[in-house]
Amino acid sequence: MHRNRAERSDFPVTKLSKGHTMPRWKKPTKEEILQNRRDLAERVRLGELRLPAAVAEIRKGLGLTQEEFATMLSLTRRQVAEIETGAANPTLDTLEKVGRLFGFSVGFVPRA
Repeated sequence: MHRNRAERSDFPVTKLSKGHTMPRWKKPTKEEILQNRRDLAERVRLGELRLPAAVAEIRKGLGLTQEEFATMLSLTRRQVAEIETGAANPTLDTLEKVGRLFGFSVGFVPRA
C-alpha cells in the first residue's frame, strides 16, 4: 500500500486551510546543492533533460519554492510555473539569470 507524502510519518507536513496538508521543504546544504548541480550537469550532458525540466530541477536543487525563485529572478510565480511546464518562451536574459543561480551559462552544445 502506497501512502502519499503527507501520510508518511517520517515526512514533515504543513497544515493548510480546510484540512489540506503540504510537505515542508527542507533547505539543502551547500554540499547537497553542489551535488544537485553535478547531477543536473550530467543529465544535461547526456541529453536527458529538456529546458522546462532543467529550470524546475535548478529551482528544486536550490530548495526554493516557485515564489522564492520568481522573486530572485524578478519574475512572477506564474511566469516560473509557465517556464517549468514549457508554456512560456523565456528570454535569453531570463535563461542567463536562471543559469547563473546554479553556475551554468547559456550556449549551444553539440549533440553526441
